[in-house]
Amino acid sequence: MIILLLQEMQTCGTRFKKSSKDLGAGAPPDRNWKGIAIALLVILGVCSLITMSVILLTPGTSTNTGSDTKLTVEDLFKPEFVAHDPEAKWINDSEVIYRNRDGHVIKFNILTNETEIVLTNTTFVNFNVAKYSVSPDLKYVLFAYDVKQVFRHSYMASYSIYNVHTREVWELDPPEVLNSILQYAAWGVQGQQLIYIFENNIYYQSDVKSNSLRLTSSGKEGVIFNGIADWLYEEEILQSHIAHWWSPDGERLAFLVLNDTLVPNMALPRFTGASYPKGKQYPYPKAGQPNPTVKLYVVNLYGPTHTQELTPPDSLKLREHYVAMVSWISKTKTTVRWMNRAQNVSILTVCETTTGACVKVRAMLGRGWGNQEPVFSRDGSIFFLTVPVKQGGRGEFHHIAMFTTQVLGSHQNEVRHLTSGNWEVTKILAYDESNDNIYFLSTEGSPRRRQLFSVKTVGLFPRHCLTCELNKAHCLFFNAEISPNDKHIILHCKGKLAELNDELVVANGYFLCSDLPLKISYPPDFSESRHYGLLLIVDGSPGGQAVSDRFVLDWDSVLVSSDNVIVARLDGRGSGFLGQRVLHEVHRRLGTVEVQDQITAVEYMLTFPYIDRTRIGVFGRGYGAYITLMMLKSTDSLFKCSVAMSPVTDWKLYASAFSERYLGMPLRDDSRYQVPNVHFQHTAELIRNLVKVGANYSMQLYPDEGHFLSQRSRQHLFASLTNFYRECLREEILPLPDDDEEEEEE
Repeated sequence: MIILLLQEMQTCGTRFKKSSKDLGAGAPPDRNWKGIAIALLVILGVCSLITMSVILLTPGTSTNTGSDTKLTVEDLFKPEFVAHDPEAKWINDSEVIYRNRDGHVIKFNILTNETEIVLTNTTFVNFNVAKYSVSPDLKYVLFAYDVKQVFRHSYMASYSIYNVHTREVWELDPPEVLNSILQYAAWGVQGQQLIYIFENNIYYQSDVKSNSLRLTSSGKEGVIFNGIADWLYEEEILQSHIAHWWSPDGERLAFLVLNDTLVPNMALPRFTGASYPKGKQYPYPKAGQPNPTVKLYVVNLYGPTHTQELTPPDSLKLREHYVAMVSWISKTKTTVRWMNRAQNVSILTVCETTTGACVKVRAMLGRGWGNQEPVFSRDGSIFFLTVPVKQGGRGEFHHIAMFTTQVLGSHQNEVRHLTSGNWEVTKILAYDESNDNIYFLSTEGSPRRRQLFSVKTVGLFPRHCLTCELNKAHCLFFNAEISPNDKHIILHCKGKLAELNDELVVANGYFLCSDLPLKISYPPDFSESRHYGLLLIVDGSPGGQAVSDRFVLDWDSVLVSSDNVIVARLDGRGSGFLGQRVLHEVHRRLGTVEVQDQITAVEYMLTFPYIDRTRIGVFGRGYGAYITLMMLKSTDSLFKCSVAMSPVTDWKLYASAFSERYLGMPLRDDSRYQVPNVHFQHTAELIRNLVKVGANYSMQLYPDEGHFLSQRSRQHLFASLTNFYRECLREEILPLPDDDEEEEEE
């Protein structure tokens, strides 16, 4: 792919340079790096480009020949085109458990380099397993089957417990309930501890053979949620359906109780499968409507059961607020982040779970806090966070700061800044006290990349890049998971700077034209002497990133590969990882500056001699569809065709947490994505207005599908999109004159 960084959009222009570096035909082996502060266990199985290189570059692997080897919609759904994620997890200081490409669950010792099969792939087939997890003592496995997705993260499923050694299996059911469908089930942190949630109540077992203990009894479907998130918390606050947290020794469990009694319900109709449509109600707070109330409790699991509430800061007790983050510091202490509903006040507290008392250690005003988890020292006396730091004329960027946990009084507690620069620290991984190293991921070098760095907490704070040498393997986008003793790191390569063969991508190159990055994908037979149609993809929300070195293969890749369409993406104002100044440009003015940026990017690309200005299309989804509609409203005949998928049309119809964050409505709140992300109510309003003005439009519906379509519906959608844009953006080829006719005329 070709990535352009725009500098003065109206005046720049640097021609890209083609390059052709072949990608290796196989995944690099796991290896250990020594001689630096930590050893790096590199598991590159999640790298999508490795999978693609095996398929597209190895001679004889293609099932097609000639022109048929170009990418198709059907290819996107073939197993060999889907990257394998080993889901590697640390089980102790030196052992990792993961699932290999053959489907076996493997235990790998990084010190002895020995592997052991924990579960064979046939076990998954025999028990129809959809998800699995291994107990901390490695003696049992929890199987989930008959999984039904609820929202983005949550799902209902039946569960069974499997004895690894005896192969005995039995169902996991609440007392006096058979064939139950659970909302959640998982192991604890020690031995064979089990927790599961049924009918919004939490159940606990000390081991697989013990009786279940019901920890809560207030659960009520759609109203009271114990230890599991409602829609708002799952989608917008926690980004997870899990609303409980184990203490390190497994003796205590912190959990949220969410009360949606006052939250208005949204009806999701189901039209198929019965003579009359059926509906499902779920609490969905729109802007200005009541939010769920939240309480945070800790229950003691050893000895007599005792539950203690953790109290919010005085300034938030009588106001609507969120519990945005919970993390254990020690066996009895937690750190909790509380936020007001407008999300412009964030308070970090340290709570003593034996008494319920919470003391404020950090408070922050404004919108630069995020939902990050602090990293604490072993004794809890200091902690590390990323905070916005002014970096000259470029505005604020998130950087690592070190704080003390003294009680916050009239003055802020002591803070030391450990990093600086016009780049973002995206995640703090760990603090290795024995070597005095902070490990973190950052965008240093390029906002498109994620590299692993370390920095000292004393001295001149020299940074050291631990993965930059791995660029020789072309991996530029990493995620990482550190071992419990902070000595080893699993690296997940999410994207490689490499080119697939000419069937898919021609070249990688960059234009430097502003602070806003623009990525362009060129077709395989690209030539500056030809004219190409252009498709602009607007598929993000504030704080997101569309231009990165993370590899993605989607429906628009088919248009690039097979239909000679140039595809472009821009991270305009409001995008993440470009600094706080760029991010906060959309605050209180959604649909304005980011619309201007997208239009300016198109106008800039129209200066390229190979872009046909009569064949410009735009696609947007969710928030991106809202921007797409605003672009159509703001321009005259710039776009030949467009698709708005699940568009936002009225912010009053949207959920509560997003609106307060970006629209700045006092005492209101709105959120981002749900199932469906944007209700049909938005589309209905749009259709009514399109009819009113006599607009030419067509509509495609997928009844009874959520925001995440089934595979069959996704394949149908991808085919529909590619066919629509193929017809709209195809090159008009004039017929050549007939030689005989020319002779007769002569």
